Amino acid sequence: MNSVTQSEHKRAEVLRSLSLDPPPKDAVRPKGAPWRIYRPFGIFGMVVVLALGAILISPNGRQYIEALANVLKRSEPSPGETAEFHLGRTDKAAKRDTQTYEARATPVATEIAGSGHVVATRRTTVFSKYEGRIIGIAVDLGDQVEARQSLIELENVDARFALKRAIASRIRAHQSLSARRLEQTQARAALERSETLAAQGAIARRVLEESTLIARLAANAVAQAEQALGDAELSIRIAKEPVAELNVRAPFAGTVTHLGAHVGDTVLARADTARDNQSLLTITDMSSLVIDADVAEANVSLLRPGLRGEAVLDGFADRPFAVRVLRLAPTASADKGTITLRLSISDPPSGIRPHMAARVRIAITTDHTGVNAP
Repeated sequence: MNSVTQSEHKRAEVLRSLSLDPPPKDAVRPKGAPWRIYRPFGIFGMVVVLALGAILISPNGRQYIEALANVLKRSEPSPGETAEFHLGRTDKAAKRDTQTYEARATPVATEIAGSGHVVATRRTTVFSKYEGRIIGIAVDLGDQVEARQSLIELENVDARFALKRAIASRIRAHQSLSARRLEQTQARAALERSETLAAQGAIARRVLEESTLIARLAANAVAQAEQALGDAELSIRIAKEPVAELNVRAPFAGTVTHLGAHVGDTVLARADTARDNQSLLTITDMSSLVIDADVAEANVSLLRPGLRGEAVLDGFADRPFAVRVLRLAPTASADKGTITLRLSISDPPSGIRPHMAARVRIAITTDHTGVNAP
């Protein structure tokens, strides 16, 4: 009975040691328990000793041991090396942080692309101020003209007749003035004789008064004749203006970019012309060319006057040139979702012309926060 009881107690203790529940505080720890804890380490040590023994027994075992010792010696850092290693890691980390900050602070260059056309800011459509028939055209399409250069000659018979009538009126006014001045001279002479005779008592006072009245009337007639002559001079200047406008001249220097006049055509006065296609010609100043380009309105926050970029004309794809933003349009296009930029051009191709298609790229520099850098 006792032998069975002791064996059951031992079996219960073994099962209790294998369970996860902590043993009771008053339980008695069996003998030999610490050895069970360190048993795996002992087995591992025995394996290592056997392996070293096998290496030593082998012919090249001694060489293996020496090589292993050298490797362990080289891999162990000295105290100074350890400090330098940690200091190097600190310096590298600081350098890496500095590079990261500089990368964040360094502006990032991007581009905004758009397309548009060449536009002339100085351009005028020439009309005839007065009605007339074209009798001569002094220029051709594409010609360079100077300011006040004669372009088209018109003929208007009525205007020339009006000038001749004004000239004739001036002649009559001048003759009338001469006659009035003669009458004034005679009236003054008669008044002087009357005054002399009246002083001598040779004539009545009534005769002296009549002579005085005649002299005053003569002076008044001279003044009226002078006024009539002035009116005649003004009529001549008025009549000359339509005749002078029959010679259509260039308002400024430029290039003839449109010519709609033909010899023999009768043109209306500008006041009677309602459509621009009835113009005589168009003059464009080629030194005033700019580019109007459309870009997506989503980029409007990045755009401002003064930004620089590059443009390429479809007709001169191999000759890019510099552009600069002059201004942004005050309104956006609701149909296209774009906003128009006006760009000045620098050193464009010599063959550039108005209405040429152009593609532009505007350089935008921003930092990592999205703020437009100066």
